[in-house]
Amino acid sequence: MTPPAHVDGYIARWRDREYEASPDGDYMRLYTPDPEDGFGEVAPGRFRRSVPAPEVEDFYYLRTVCKWRGEPFHVIGETGNWLRLEYVGGQEPVAAALGLDRYDAGVYQGWALRDEVTELHQKQV
Repeated sequence: MTPPAHVDGYIARWRDREYEASPDGDYMRLYTPDPEDGFGEVAPGRFRRSVPAPEVEDFYYLRTVCKWRGEPFHVIGETGNWLRLEYVGGQEPVAAALGLDRYDAGVYQGWALRDEVTELHQKQV
């Protein structure tokens, strides 16, 4: 199974289950696409519950990464079969050779077909 390309964000483990999460002071907002006890609907298909931060068993950031043409990238978006990539190698000559756009000082981005990327996976950071 191919992992989803772009699901970056905070993850919290609460009561032995992982949820999308957002820190909020002394609390952690947990999100789920399905109704669950104690979760209120905040938008169609999106339910939220706030729990005291000390009750959270684990908390981390999930980032989607890959390689394209042998170079390391973060996946920052997707449209259909295209992935929006941000180069993390930091070398301007390499970025230029790959045909990437300069987004900001030292930041280069481009589009690649999903079938052209390798090592697509999510990692905790």
